[in-house]
Amino acid sequence: MKKVLVTGALGQIGSELTLKMREIYGTDNVVATDIRKTESAVVQSGPFEILDVTDEKEMVNIAKKHEVDTIIHLAALLSATAEKKPLLAWNLNMGGLVNALEAARELNCRLFTPSSIGAFGPTTPKDGTPQDTIQRPNTMYGVNKVSGELLCDYYHHKFGVDTRGLRFPGLISYVTPPGGGTTDYAVEIYYEAIKNRKYTSYIAKGTYMDMMYMPDALAAIMALMEADASKLKHRNSFNVSAMSFAPEQIASEIKKHIPDFIMNYEVDPARQSIADSWPNSIDSTCAMEEWGFKAEYDLEKMTKDMLVKLGLKSFLVTA
Repeated sequence: MKKVLVTGALGQIGSELTLKMREIYGTDNVVATDIRKTESAVVQSGPFEILDVTDEKEMVNIAKKHEVDTIIHLAALLSATAEKKPLLAWNLNMGGLVNALEAARELNCRLFTPSSIGAFGPTTPKDGTPQDTIQRPNTMYGVNKVSGELLCDYYHHKFGVDTRGLRFPGLISYVTPPGGGTTDYAVEIYYEAIKNRKYTSYIAKGTYMDMMYMPDALAAIMALMEADASKLKHRNSFNVSAMSFAPEQIASEIKKHIPDFIMNYEVDPARQSIADSWPNSIDSTCAMEEWGFKAEYDLEKMTKDMLVKLGLKSFLVTA
């Protein structure tokens, strides 16, 4: 990657990935775009353009203007929000992806877009979910993700577009607030633990889902995009995960550092239904073998870092 265009650059992944890539590839070589403009570091620290990803002509114009060779397409509605607004989710998630693919085809760009564990469904094997398996999701977000995986495969085989992608689990970050995902509880819990010493989970006890700390997710994106294309047997849907846990396990880990932390439960049927349709844990072997994926953070190490970064003054450093 020499010159990169990022869509959805003010979102959960984009707001951190853009800054990280500017550190590595140079400030002027990473062009951030989003449908809105803020006073954030992403906007202030380098080139930024307003872009509605459903406008194909404007996307191509911006990519041409900045002479990019890579498109990181992140603009999307997440799982819980997509269920509330399914038609908007289809139009944005799929329309935006088609436009990004067309821009990549026309300009001979490499393209990355994330998939998700949401691409799996209730008939998918729940434990150690393999790379290639049944994908029959029952959510609009999941339908979008499966369709996106297939569409990216099509553009690669039909037009030779260098498309690449990862099936992300829930992503946990201390930088960007949650954005409407089913796994948002695993982010919110840290903020509430520090602020109020208690949290009410909308996901039921015993519900396992895959998770990943944002630094590992950013590293995975860049490693995949820099990987030797000839070694990639898969392209657009690599399973990646760092840990799998249930709400009570993250609460237990927090209590090691905030002993008076209290976890309550008030299950949201809509988000619980989505969580129940997803795997308990996925197998990342193909990503490890094809391009060297490796996660640095487990639940214990992530919890320590989250609490420090969020400013827990009485944080206890333990071995």
